[in-house]
Amino acid sequence: MFSAISDFVGFVNTLAGMATALSYALFMAMGMPINVANGTARVGVLAQFAVSSHIFKEQGYLDYKLGFKVGIPVAIGSIFGAEFAAILNPSVMEIVMGIMLPIMAFLLIYNQNGGTRLKRAVDRGWNAKFGVLEFIVFVFVGIYGGFTHAGVGILIIFGSFYMLGLDILRSNGIKQFAVLMYTPLALTIFILHGQVNWTVALIYAVGNVAGALVASKVAIKWGARFINYSIAVAVCLMSFWLIYKQF
Repeated sequence: MFSAISDFVGFVNTLAGMATALSYALFMAMGMPINVANGTARVGVLAQFAVSSHIFKEQGYLDYKLGFKVGIPVAIGSIFGAEFAAILNPSVMEIVMGIMLPIMAFLLIYNQNGGTRLKRAVDRGWNAKFGVLEFIVFVFVGIYGGFTHAGVGILIIFGSFYMLGLDILRSNGIKQFAVLMYTPLALTIFILHGQVNWTVALIYAVGNVAGALVASKVAIKWGARFINYSIAVAVCLMSFWLIYKQF
């Protein structure tokens, strides 16, 4: 059962995003505090995006030069976000996550409903302008990603589309690589704070890779709408539970 859920999380995270929030819920149901669940999930994220970024590169949807431009500020920001998450009181983090997750779920649905507009967008190619403003924005995206992986992919896709002018597939490719760049830094911080359950993390990583392999090789548009809406509903329910359990 756990392996199947890990496969599903890897599949959905590659196609859409937000499924990591379901991993948090699963890990917490297993008795982990939210900060340990947060750190443990990063091992699977690292393995998953190492695979999916390579596949996106093979399919021509990832340019490493632009990927590094986006990934560097995201990685810098992730250090601060992960450190904050690691030292934050678990109860406070549950409340913060309970507030943030519905916002990410809304952006997920907005991204889905805007899919047609994204596909019609004029792509400026890999020579997109990347200046100080873009750098700062992606640093803040990295701070969020260091704090929690749930939803960061949506923010990277939004930034790649609205600020860099990439189409949805190339934006997704940039997402894969940026996450691959920042995750080792965030994971290191959680390891230093002793917030990784390695037994669960390694099993979870295998399932994530399997899901990523499948998702990266299928047409991204098939089935994504149902998955996005399902994940959004589940994440909102988790948000309600995180806040309700404080009372």
